This record gives sequence, structure tokens and C-alpha cells, in this order.
Amino acid sequence: METTTDIEYDQMGRLLESSALAPSPSEAHGMLCGLICGGAPDPERAWLDQVLPLPAPDADAPDAPDAQARDDLSAFARQTQERIGGPALGFALLLPDDDRPLAQRATALYDWVRGFLFSLGIIGIKERDLSDQAREVLRDFANITRMDLDVLPDDEENEVALTELTEFVWVAAMLIYEERAAARARPR
Repeated sequence: METTTDIEYDQMGRLLESSALAPSPSEAHGMLCGLICGGAPDPERAWLDQVLPLPAPDADAPDAPDAQARDDLSAFARQTQERIGGPALGFALLLPDDDRPLAQRATALYDWVRGFLFSLGIIGIKERDLSDQAREVLRDFANITRMDLDVLPDDEENEVALTELTEFVWVAAMLIYEERAAARARPR
């Protein structure tokens, strides 16, 4: 599993500054990955419409999103989609580097999972649409969003637990991808 860098994380934060939704970089990435893994027909467009929507053509648009930010987010979405579908397992969750405080990294993982679940809801995936294993993943993801991050001591035990949980989330997202998006793309 590849890792991201603080540069990528911070760059995503800057690109999202004009988003009315105001997601964290991890939450926005989780949303994108949920759309991709869930099999949305056009995940890039659906994601951009959530995080940085264009104004209606007939509306006065003083708050129009920054065109460069939207272009950069579009390129990021395409790159993410290629990494998820690629053969080399080059996909990584967009989370802060390990040198950031544990609570910040745990919150980012929480945000990523929340974004992923949000997108599965947007595209209308129901538990009955999934295998038993994928349903269990959704339940586990829901439990992650109930973590109490206010009482998370920064110690070695929690470091190990966060690493294991991050790996689990990665594997679980890829399971959803294989079941929903990759299965549809295979010739029958």
C-alpha cells in the first residue's frame, strides 16, 4: 500500500478552500473513493459537483469556484481512479503523514470513512445490494465513525491500532471496488 505525503494532503486542503461543503482533504478523498469504488457512472463529475459545484448557467455567479482549483481537482480525481483500478496497488488513502499528531491522523481516517459512506449513500447503494462480506464492511465503517477521538492518548498501542485500522479501511475499500465497480467493468 502506497502512502501519501503532507504536500499532497496540504495541496488538497488548499484546493478545497472555496468549497461550500468544506470537507477536510481526507473526507473529500473518501467521497471520491466511495464514488469510484461504489461504481458511480461518472465519479469524477459527481465528486466535483459535490465538492466544487459550478453555478447554474442562468445564475449570477460571484461565488463561482476557482477554475484552476476545479481543473486540479479533476486531474486528482482521474489519477485516483487510475490508481484504484491499476494493477500495482498504487492507491493510498489521503491522510496526513505519520509525523503529525495521532489525534489528527485518527480524525483524518474518521473523515475519510465518513466521506466514503456519504458517497455510497449518494449513489444509492443499499446493504441488500452487497455481499455479506461487503455488508460487514459497511457496518465496520459505521462503527469507525462512532470512535471517540477526544480520549485518544498518543501512545505506541494507539499508533499500532491506527496503522492496523488504516490498512483495514484500505482493504475494505478495495473489496467494495472489486465487488461493485471492477465487476461491472469486466466483459461478460
